[in-house]
Amino acid sequence: MSDTTRSTLPCKHLSVSIPKSYDAVYGFLRDPETWKLWASGLGEMRHDAARGVWTAEQESGQATIVFSPPNADGILDHRVTLPDGSEVYVPMRAIANGDHTEIMLTLFRQPGMADATWARDEEWVRKDLERLTQQFQS
Repeated sequence: MSDTTRSTLPCKHLSVSIPKSYDAVYGFLRDPETWKLWASGLGEMRHDAARGVWTAEQESGQATIVFSPPNADGILDHRVTLPDGSEVYVPMRAIANGDHTEIMLTLFRQPGMADATWARDEEWVRKDLERLTQQFQS
């Protein structure tokens, strides 16, 4: 077994369908500044231009967030480095579906995570995705 081998983590795929065009939704989401409007799980975000990362104040301290650069494939992945130094990878996609956009996010259960914390995180992400859909209601 190599050092790069990792354990498989349990995961949940959460999604919402937004009744707006892909261009509108992805155009909104590719700018991390807009995440402050709906992604409460990331905390109070600020851009740290000197380091090229975003920072977020969370209950346990400051986290850093690195977002995928804008791209033609709807990739909205981000990596969150928690105050304890552990890193959480969050795959996220925007996919065109006619005049709607599907948003899919994979939530990985982190090693040692208690059942209650896993359930809380899932509910938190579901609420954040609902807040995201509300950004597009006229």
